[in-house]
Amino acid sequence: MLELLSVTAGYDRRAPVLSDVTLTVEPGAAVGLLGPSGCGKSTLARVAALLHEPYAGRVVIDGEPARGWRHRAPRAQRTAFGVVFQQPRLSADPRLSLADLIAEPLRAGRLEHTARVRELADAVGLGGDLLGRRPHEVSDGQLQRACLARALTLRPRWLICDEMTAMLDASTTAALVGVVEEYRRETGAGLLAVGHDRVLLERWCGRTVEWGERGPADDA
Repeated sequence: MLELLSVTAGYDRRAPVLSDVTLTVEPGAAVGLLGPSGCGKSTLARVAALLHEPYAGRVVIDGEPARGWRHRAPRAQRTAFGVVFQQPRLSADPRLSLADLIAEPLRAGRLEHTARVRELADAVGLGGDLLGRRPHEVSDGQLQRACLARALTLRPRWLICDEMTAMLDASTTAALVGVVEEYRRETGAGLLAVGHDRVLLERWCGRTVEWGERGPADDA
């Protein structure tokens, strides 16, 4: 179970973006978080993935409270999450080839990466001819495929997709959602999918939570 309990968070303590928000994702479940831009859902997603420390409240991962944030989180908790953001060009080092981008989590742990990179590139639909290119040499869709592959590299138990498909065309959207769902079928990973496209989230997720005036509330 991924639990966000009474979370208050933001970027200015005097005006938090989130106040006393609670959200849970069951093991193996796909939960959609639906709301307009600027409502705070991306901040909540970052808190869930241990990338942003809340002012108050707790994150509990499979029964264990989070013990740190970002690089200070224990490796076992950090690597429980795979995260894909809305804008791949802001989350990809422009100096890296796509192969090196996918391999980043493995290189950080000094793990063998060649076979895993090839496996993931095939899974997300990246041909070998693209792996040597840098971000400025590929399309947004191709770069987002590489970012999704990077998120799956360490076989996370929880996936956080924050507007992952917002900048993509319909065919690329369908392809990436298909990759996520295939991974979930194989591993039983849970999913929190953040977005503002109701049709997509309701088709993709078993449960959709809509952001109301006081934060998220069960919608379906």
